[in-house]
Amino acid sequence: MCLILVAWRLHPRYACVVAANRDEFHARPTAAAEWWPQQPAILAGRDLQAGGTWLGISRSGRWAALTNYRDPNRQRLNAPSRGALVTTMLESGALVDECLAYLREVGAGYNGFNLIFSDGERLGIYESVTGLGRQLGPGVYGLSNHLLDTPWPKVRYAKSRVEAALENLTDATPLLELLRDERPAPDAQLPQTGVSLEWERLLSSAFIRAPDFGTRCSTIIRIEHQGRAYFDEWSWNSVGADIGRVSLQFELG
Repeated sequence: MCLILVAWRLHPRYACVVAANRDEFHARPTAAAEWWPQQPAILAGRDLQAGGTWLGISRSGRWAALTNYRDPNRQRLNAPSRGALVTTMLESGALVDECLAYLREVGAGYNGFNLIFSDGERLGIYESVTGLGRQLGPGVYGLSNHLLDTPWPKVRYAKSRVEAALENLTDATPLLELLRDERPAPDAQLPQTGVSLEWERLLSSAFIRAPDFGTRCSTIIRIEHQGRAYFDEWSWNSVGADIGRVSLQFELG
């Protein structure tokens, strides 16, 4: 994922709301979200190149989502796939603090990442570049390719729109609208992450549209206090057109 927004324990109906965009090269083979045939308790897309996933939810209400930490100088070609960590979080029955302890043990073996996840009752964040993790209280959180709530323009603006969307969240429409925002940030507000100015401009919008690289899917998860989950995911092609939707709801258990 390259943009993850979480509203945790703020809404009268939904205990948790997640809205996220996955940005990736269009040539990378991907399977759309489904209940995994070999692991039927997991609902997620799949990376068919390296395995694992970038975001998913389990039937028990566990969920996890990952962003890469953008720093070309830190990349190691032989590092294992970070998508396996999301799968591990979804398969695990461990509590957030136990998962954080595990991530502290193994995190340095991967290229830089941030993993935000829930055991169904608690919310946690692990940032591998700092080697730190913690539980999070009620609030709205934004995560891109730096540390949690780093005030990049797309994170700041998307968080403000999530807060507004919560006031009238009868369906996923207001969240999808903010995920589809293609406005780039002004050059003066762009971060400097070690990529070219052209790439900083391209990556500065919530929704990225380019021939080779862009937003591949947008996912919205809503989990009611009463134990029902709603999962909506749209897949996009290289011109930003809708090429498929997954819409499921289920009781947690």
